[in-house]
Amino acid sequence: MSDLVLSLQNATIFQRESIILSDISLQILKGEFVYLIGKTGSGKSSFLKTLYGDLPLQKGEGQIVDFKLNGLKESEIPFLRRKLGVVFQDFKLLNDRNVNNNLQFVLKATGWKEKEAINNRIIEVLTKVGMQSKGDKFPYQLSGGEQQRVAIARALLNDPELILADEPTGNLDPQTSLEVMALLKEINANGNTIFMATHDYALLLKYPSKTLKCEDRKIFQVVQRKN
Repeated sequence: MSDLVLSLQNATIFQRESIILSDISLQILKGEFVYLIGKTGSGKSSFLKTLYGDLPLQKGEGQIVDFKLNGLKESEIPFLRRKLGVVFQDFKLLNDRNVNNNLQFVLKATGWKEKEAINNRIIEVLTKVGMQSKGDKFPYQLSGGEQQRVAIARALLNDPELILADEPTGNLDPQTSLEVMALLKEINANGNTIFMATHDYALLLKYPSKTLKCEDRKIFQVVQRKN
């Protein structure tokens, strides 16, 4: 059971009173790379929001990195998010501070206090994503691909048990998308579990992996054919 990072049983995802997805049962194990595919509006983002505590799990049972999603208390959400890394389509970087200060802000907000440890961790994660020379740049001085690399570095800061990536290549051109995808696969190969929502089927062809699909208010595993 210790290898179970995410588990849902008969879960239903709501937006207010509307049912978005129903009767979800799935498991993700430590070290897996799992895609979540589906058309725009099929429920991918709502599902991920439920996983990081933005939407409550009102029906069914769920467990993510040792937190119960059903009955998750408001006070528990910050502690849950310290064990998750979240990467968004629109980067969500703070434009009024440079890259180093964006990352420093997150570390201080999650309890880091020692200046040397903070600086060392920032250098470490920026090096992992090939952005170690860009620490003094502001987000608006970076390309979209560079901003997403910084966002991935931010997601790695607290050595998360699970990275949730919501359309991380959605705002990028095809070539940059492949570069970011290669980076995510490399991070996964180093032991990080990744659950990635995407509607870019070209990425699935180039980097095949376990795939779940949102369709008709359900989530089911796609059986990939072997040539």
